[in-house]
Amino acid sequence: MEKGNLLAKRKESRKKNAEENKGLKFKKNWYPVSNLKGHFKRACKIPKKTHISTELVPGQVVIILSGRFRGRRVVFLKKLETGLLLVTGPYKYNGVPLKRVNAAYVLPTNTKLTIDAKVADEIKDDFFKRIEIERKEEKDFFADEKTKKERITEERRNAQNKIDTEVKKAVDEVPMMKEYLRNRFALKNGDKPHLMKF
Repeated sequence: MEKGNLLAKRKESRKKNAEENKGLKFKKNWYPVSNLKGHFKRACKIPKKTHISTELVPGQVVIILSGRFRGRRVVFLKKLETGLLLVTGPYKYNGVPLKRVNAAYVLPTNTKLTIDAKVADEIKDDFFKRIEIERKEEKDFFADEKTKKERITEERRNAQNKIDTEVKKAVDEVPMMKEYLRNRFALKNGDKPHLMKF
């Protein structure tokens, strides 16, 4: 009899709990710690500039580690105001134009070229502002090569040619340097990058 009574009591308590839980099922079981509403505020409104290694010197060859030109060996020219690095291929040798690169995605090498430090003084961050192309009709969205080339202004073309001529002179003075810049850097099976000397 006692066992039967215990079972009946348990069934009743389970039913009671199930009914109570039904009401709580759709309620939020989270509550605010305080009634004050606060908005998230960033402590620093302007992000800090990236600090590049003091080892980097204008004319030093660096390897780009990410992006469209990953694996390409390029020539470092100078550090811009935003903290980004200004590099060039030269374009004729490996297809890399004047470009800004984050210092975190660059691997410096021991190879250095003798280049005038003031060769890229004219170029600043404003030089890389995006040029918008006007599209009057929907079909213009799929632009042909002519409209794409409109983005490359005469100013950019002249700057590229001016800097590349100076860099090319320095490259041609060193034997096998042209071939070195043309070849893409890549790791193969069994390579140990932590033991390599660049």
